Amino acid sequence: MKNPRLIAVGVGPGDPELLTLKGARLLREADVVVTPIGDRSDSSVAHSIIAGFVDAGRQQLLTHVYPMKKNPAEMEDAWQASAAEVAALVRAGKMVVFVTLGDPFLYSTFLYLYRILLDQYPDVAVEVVPGISSINAAAAAADLPLGLASDRIAILPATFEEDKLRQTLLDFDTVVLMKVHRVFDRVRNLLKEIGGERRAVYVKRIGLAGEAVFQNLDEVKTEDLDYLSLVIVARGKRD
Repeated sequence: MKNPRLIAVGVGPGDPELLTLKGARLLREADVVVTPIGDRSDSSVAHSIIAGFVDAGRQQLLTHVYPMKKNPAEMEDAWQASAAEVAALVRAGKMVVFVTLGDPFLYSTFLYLYRILLDQYPDVAVEVVPGISSINAAAAAADLPLGLASDRIAILPATFEEDKLRQTLLDFDTVVLMKVHRVFDRVRNLLKEIGGERRAVYVKRIGLAGEAVFQNLDEVKTEDLDYLSLVIVARGKRD
């Protein structure tokens, strides 16, 4: 008998070979597999990663749509509906796997669902299987160590307030900037102001078609900006 529960499986940044053995096993064992999609360029990525690990003839495959809206109330309705369906499936004795890009506990869509389940459905057992984050994969692709010995590492959205972002770049040995595509020019200009542009790399679509690593931020053009991208600024970067 399977243990009915919800399992959040981090499926990595894009390359199916970066899915963990445990994640692959649980995908194959699941009664129900839930794939979240939004209205951005990552909408079908998670589904494409797991396609070779699921069986539509044997398993129930669900797609939950989460519109990326500025109005939190509109997003909340989608998450509430998702939580209610997932809870009902687990209570019916199903083993449900919820797939999410990267790692479930790092800037993940799963965290919105997790919050609701803990608050409103405490009887639903939840398990989390970590995944390789885009940060780790990007560092490997860029041949850029993230930290050594006493190095301090900061991970934050690139949309962070400019004064605080500036101070973070000055205070930390390595800074990883997520969600950088919309504010890339501002970030690049700020790095030039503080003399940090030579320590930065821009990585987009890691593990996916169109993957690229830019060791020189001045080479990044408008057409290179992508939702699935980040900038790593590290003192250990080699020129």
